[in-house]
Amino acid sequence: MIIRSVIEGVGSYLPENIVTNAELSKRVDTSDEWITERTGIKQRHIAPKGQNTSDLAIAASKVALEAAGMDGRDIDMVIVATTTPDNTFPATAAKVQAALLKPGIPAFDVQAVCSGFVYSLAVANNFIKVGQVGTALVIGAETLSRFLDWTDRTSCVLFGDGAGAVVLKAGKGEGTSADRGILSTHLHSDGRYFDILQADGGVSSTQTSGLLRMKGKEVFRHAVVNLAETAREAIEANGVEFKDVDWLVPHQANLRILDSTSEKLGLSKDKVIVTVDKHANTSAASIPLALHQGISDGRIKKGQLLLMETMGGGFTWGSALVRL
Repeated sequence: MIIRSVIEGVGSYLPENIVTNAELSKRVDTSDEWITERTGIKQRHIAPKGQNTSDLAIAASKVALEAAGMDGRDIDMVIVATTTPDNTFPATAAKVQAALLKPGIPAFDVQAVCSGFVYSLAVANNFIKVGQVGTALVIGAETLSRFLDWTDRTSCVLFGDGAGAVVLKAGKGEGTSADRGILSTHLHSDGRYFDILQADGGVSSTQTSGLLRMKGKEVFRHAVVNLAETAREAIEANGVEFKDVDWLVPHQANLRILDSTSEKLGLSKDKVIVTVDKHANTSAASIPLALHQGISDGRIKKGQLLLMETMGGGFTWGSALVRL
């Protein structure tokens, strides 16, 4: 018998304010047709002034805890994946802990941009596997609208705000791909490409948060290759085949990236959870948001095999194979 980290509950939260492409075209030199053709995005949720990343994270966590039949006293660790923390310090996870969880447990943020959720999932999984914690709350939460350049139509149309959360609990498995829980995680980075997708500021360099800057064509080219490679890595590590995967739950950056990656892997588009049209790119929140959407609408069911894959600034990228 081995220890597996089983997903016991999933939750999400999206700000009430929805901005459509048509509405955005009144602020930026763009159009619904231009955005849809290039990205597949039709709308995005934007947090109002006064609603912070921690507020989104707390709301998503409440839903996940309820789904797991738990409350904050049952959690041994909280990790928040975010690029848009409320404060430079302390960690946004500290605010989540103060609002929902018991004092004394470890609470910290992980910054791996769009790959943050998979990175955080891997960290929590390893804590559970070695027996240091029995449960963990893993959250991806972002208010990306706060550091977009709203005059740059090539980037500001791509992003939105939101949060997703999962509750992990230690379970027992036989060490095979039939086990419930996280079967494996695979993480990578290549800092040589940091300037292709970055914020052009920071505490140490400019004493500001900066604005998001992206070279879209270069990101696309690297994304399709890296996502396909890390997806194969997860499949091969567990002795399964792509035909065994029930759902691909990818980072939601661009519909063309999703289509190109699924085609490269030989996966039917019918097996891909797509939310980018409604959520846009929510960075670290996108995978748990898509996961909760798939569960909520009845497509994703307990016992199914899920392949998560992601890539973000840095570059960072990674995958996780999970049996729900």
